[in-house]
Amino acid sequence: MTKMILAYLLIVVSMIFLSACAHNPSLNVVPQVDLKRYTGTWYEIASYPTTFQKGCIGTKATYSLRDDGDIDVLNQCYKKGFDADITSAKGKAWVVDKTTNAKLKVRFFWPFWGSYWVIDLGKNYDYSVVGHPSRKYLWVLSRAPQMDDVLYYEILGRITQQGYDTSRLVKTIQK
Repeated sequence: MTKMILAYLLIVVSMIFLSACAHNPSLNVVPQVDLKRYTGTWYEIASYPTTFQKGCIGTKATYSLRDDGDIDVLNQCYKKGFDADITSAKGKAWVVDKTTNAKLKVRFFWPFWGSYWVIDLGKNYDYSVVGHPSRKYLWVLSRAPQMDDVLYYEILGRITQQGYDTSRLVKTIQK
């Protein structure tokens, strides 16, 4: 009887594991990111809500290539309207996949870091979509504070194919 219960539990656990894998396939990144072209200012067009960005508007990120090959990160937003002071967070990013440069880690304070995967990128580096392998985080970024609706909806179609729930995206208020 005990062997039967153990076998049953093993089957149930295996089914749960396989089911989880089937619903969360690997997240694909872009084939190549030229870090020199990627640096500069990016405006947040939309994102999944996060506690660390709660209340932010006018959100933007500025990336600068360092001499050691890593990237300085400066995230900024307004918390109480565009007339308020800018809130900022400084961090550091580093490439973890040298083949594509599309998988990075970013850290704003030691010892915590997060995955930063470039999953979509404009041919002219005019937009970028950044995700996380768990699909808990997602950002749509643009070089300009506004994005054409046609392009935005094309991006949403590709994000959906990557297994993201686009209904969770919240558009960011920009000037």
